Amino acid sequence: MQFDQDAVQKLDEVTRRQFALDAARCFLGVSVFSVLTPLGLAADSKSAASTSKGKGKAKQIIYLMMTGAMSQIDTFDPKPKSKHQGETKAISTKVSGIQISEHFKNLATITDKLAIIRSLNTTTADHQQARYLLETSYKPIATTKHPGLGSWTQKQLGRIHKQLPAVVHVGGGEGPGYLGAAYAPVPIGDPDKGLQNTASPKYLSNDQFDKRMKLSASFDSGFRSKAKNSKVDGYDDLYREAISLLRSEDLKVFDLAQETAEVRDAYGRNRLGQGALLARRLIEAGTRFVQVSHGSWDHHNDIFETNNMPTRAGELDMAASALIKDLDKRGLLASTIVVIGTEFGRTPRISSSAGRDHHPAAFSGAMAGGAIKVGQAYGKSDEDAFYVDDNGLQSGDLNATIAKAMGLDWNAEIYSPDGRPFKIGNEGKPVDKLLS
Repeated sequence: MQFDQDAVQKLDEVTRRQFALDAARCFLGVSVFSVLTPLGLAADSKSAASTSKGKGKAKQIIYLMMTGAMSQIDTFDPKPKSKHQGETKAISTKVSGIQISEHFKNLATITDKLAIIRSLNTTTADHQQARYLLETSYKPIATTKHPGLGSWTQKQLGRIHKQLPAVVHVGGGEGPGYLGAAYAPVPIGDPDKGLQNTASPKYLSNDQFDKRMKLSASFDSGFRSKAKNSKVDGYDDLYREAISLLRSEDLKVFDLAQETAEVRDAYGRNRLGQGALLARRLIEAGTRFVQVSHGSWDHHNDIFETNNMPTRAGELDMAASALIKDLDKRGLLASTIVVIGTEFGRTPRISSSAGRDHHPAAFSGAMAGGAIKVGQAYGKSDEDAFYVDDNGLQSGDLNATIAKAMGLDWNAEIYSPDGRPFKIGNEGKPVDKLLS
């Protein structure tokens, strides 16, 4: 079999990835590669070697991403004296002087474990662009795909567990960008179903599988000898890691049926709640970064209707409070950062459709866990939660703060393939008042 070296070198990343995927399907006869091969489960020797650089108190991250734009005035920054507060009432919390939404009854009992941020702001009111900016610290540009926070964390700190993926996204999130497939998150669509397509066909034994791997390698040897490309070479590692995970007992970490009904109920029997529970299982097993994304926060209409703000906020309240308590009980909270984020806020003024529209000028989030200074409300918005009044911070500042709490070198530059330098927080700086 002859290969055109020039043609191989011109293959873009998606084409090379699809080539390897098709080859695996044809030669190996197993479906696990449809999940694992294009997602970069391979350990990276350079990233693993960099683990010793981390000096922060935190080692792992769970990021609860509320997509659709969570209303600040109906969640973490109520303004009971404002004419724009609407039907959502404010309640007192465990920390004197801090009030939050009435929908956060459980979180109100553990505000001593939270750092609430009330001064976030961003530069765009477009959902996709704002989420990209929040997760990567950069605005989207045509020439460069930036890595998400999870991939960047893996790049600097490496793996914890040799077989489990370093980064998992439940419900979506930004990928590895220019860092390449070795740093790509493993996606989970439905936490109840876990990691799918992992079963070998009944007709294929391990010995038969290994023989097919050897046959595939013999077919591929000419291709690899002519295509001196690190991205192509990396698929050998991807296959090995996929096979290792396929045959490992560690797959059971993705199975929520291992948990009791009582625990599952405590998190909430919905995708956010079960996603948060899966995140706890993955963190406990040794995954570095888990992002759980949950939508339906885009409340342009009827925001106070039961199926809108009360339901969404109630699900977040159950999931986040159960997660923080569970991590604390298991001794994991001190080494795990929990982030509650959203792409931007919503207008304090209620619209003619009884909803709130896009609002990038001021919004809220929260953090808990390792190296975070908790029991505080950081930053301040004005009397209507319309503008930031004090200690404003943007996505780059938030990501640089998380990075410093993790012991990452937040000021280090990593170069994209075209030679451009990038930092984890762009030009943002860590907020020391949020760090213990």
